[in-house]
Amino acid sequence: MTGPTKGQEFSSEEVKLALRNPGMHLEGLRYPVTPIGMHYLLIHFDIPLIDPADYELRVSGRVRNPLRLSLEDVKARPAVTMPVAMECAGNGRAHLSPRPISAPWHEEAVGCAEWTGTPLGPILEEAGVLDDAVEILFAGHDRGIDDGIEHDYERSLPVEEALREEALLAYAMNGEPLPPQHGFPLRLVVPEWYGMASVKWLKSITATSEPFEGVQQANKYLYQSSEDDPGTPVTRKLPHALMVPPGIPDFLTRERSVRPGPVLVEGRAWSGFGPVERVEFSADGGRTWEDAELGEPLGPHAWRSWSCEWDAEPGEYELRVRATDATGKTQPLEAEVTWNQGGYGVNVVQRVPVSVG
Repeated sequence: MTGPTKGQEFSSEEVKLALRNPGMHLEGLRYPVTPIGMHYLLIHFDIPLIDPADYELRVSGRVRNPLRLSLEDVKARPAVTMPVAMECAGNGRAHLSPRPISAPWHEEAVGCAEWTGTPLGPILEEAGVLDDAVEILFAGHDRGIDDGIEHDYERSLPVEEALREEALLAYAMNGEPLPPQHGFPLRLVVPEWYGMASVKWLKSITATSEPFEGVQQANKYLYQSSEDDPGTPVTRKLPHALMVPPGIPDFLTRERSVRPGPVLVEGRAWSGFGPVERVEFSADGGRTWEDAELGEPLGPHAWRSWSCEWDAEPGEYELRVRATDATGKTQPLEAEVTWNQGGYGVNVVQRVPVSVG
């Protein structure tokens, strides 16, 4: 299930993935911090059962002082709490045509939780990463088969990224111990990168002198224009804005109905390349745009609120919203611009059809 599907009907496998991996309800954008039960999930294999009393994190490889840390050892270190807008790299995949077969996300693979843990950098410094190390490899306890290869879920980061002060070993979410589905008892959180980098159920950390070539690094999470394209790695989150669909929905189609008059349209925006500095709203399908009002960000790695008042008159409309970050990156208007073999980094503007009156 690696290539694009020829049709646009969802396969039974995709439906099963969608049922197993819920997204955030878009009305959850109203919450500055996403409730745990509304935060999106992507679980590649099975949720492992781990006894916290027996838990041990190994730090080894190209280091001077290998470490073996219990959960209590990790919790005894200085603690940091930070809100982080986390987004799946496959968010938006369902908008592509032809559509890559995988988790069929539209816009819902996102959430902004408060993660509590200890910074990764001081642990790596204590272990003494050697000069010949080029990457830090993170392995989870979850194991399965992908691309016909049995493996633990593993991802690596360049040493300089792993040493950034925001990289966190998290053991709590929204002030509660990590739920099993979110990586209990310990997970990595890499705030600026897409969610695939934030390895759950963390088992080991290994400094390596060669780039990691495992399945989830070399075969997956690559921007590829074709099967023959070697691709470039998926890393940081592209700018993205979402709105709370206004009005009320039809049960089956989710089409929106709005009463005439002033309507407050609101939502959240984020980017992994720098703070969001502009959000624009369109009520006419993108022909004209107006600047939304931005709220204060919860933190440097959280999403940012925005709002705009729309004078809704009777008729049929397509609402859109787009974000621009401090580096000038903005969202494309059409999904075709972001097409790639795996359906990653699809940050096309959100479209919400609305009937007024």
